[in-house]
Amino acid sequence: MKLSGLHILLTYQCTYECDHCFVWGSPWQKGTLTFEQIEQILEQAKEAGITSIYFEGGEPFLYYAILVKAVRKAADMGFSVGIVSNAYWANSVADAEEWLRPFAGRLADFTVSSDLFHCNETLGEHPQNALTAAKWLNIPTGMISIAQPDADAKQTHGQIEDEGAVMFRGRAAKMLVEKAASQRRWERFDSCPHEDLREPGRVHLDPLGNIHICQGITIGNVFETPLKEICEKYNADAHPICGPLLEGGPTALVTEYNLPHASSYADACHLCYEARITLRERFPQYLNPDQMYGVMD
Repeated sequence: MKLSGLHILLTYQCTYECDHCFVWGSPWQKGTLTFEQIEQILEQAKEAGITSIYFEGGEPFLYYAILVKAVRKAADMGFSVGIVSNAYWANSVADAEEWLRPFAGRLADFTVSSDLFHCNETLGEHPQNALTAAKWLNIPTGMISIAQPDADAKQTHGQIEDEGAVMFRGRAAKMLVEKAASQRRWERFDSCPHEDLREPGRVHLDPLGNIHICQGITIGNVFETPLKEICEKYNADAHPICGPLLEGGPTALVTEYNLPHASSYADACHLCYEARITLRERFPQYLNPDQMYGVMD
């Protein structure tokens, strides 16, 4: 497996508790990287041939001093660096400019999350302040905007695109399913529409060191095995979760392990997530950590 991008979840904590959140982000979540750990991760990323680093969460600005230092380190190492934030800190354009000034000249992308899950309007005041300030500082910008579950919106294919459809995994699988625009028979979900599980190009790394090929499906831990080695040894077809998903999507995951299931689901993520919850006890090494499944102390 050859990677070009690494999305680092600096923390599971967040100022919000959005119903559509993949990672169950909330003020009560636990798990945050130290700068020493980030240094180790960046060295491993360089060795693995990665060229792009994103810092996200949760909400990475909650640990602002570490974020600033980490971005500087990554940029100095030659990575293309991005940040994803909900911009809770941007009380005014002037304030936002001060928050963003340390990143000027170091970021290839600054993306804000803004939609009706985060704000009272599609582009909220705080995200607008942050985007304006970033433009003043010549920081390239983007926006993630997720449509309401009953809306007809395009699929995002696991990438950052604006006005994407809800993917019913994580908290969304519990909070938004009843509001889904439609449901389909479980047998129809015979492929994974969002992730390339064989050659993903980019993966997520959580605060515990877990490498997620899709949120909640792990392929190793960088605090136990170097990232380069994880990539070299990864065999998608032999992975007990990715293998069936590649063979026939979430439907195959259900049939492979003879799992109980409903007659219909909101989308492929919904069926996959429910199947994985059932399989967690059997495959704890691959379906972790608890944070990704809404299990909190």
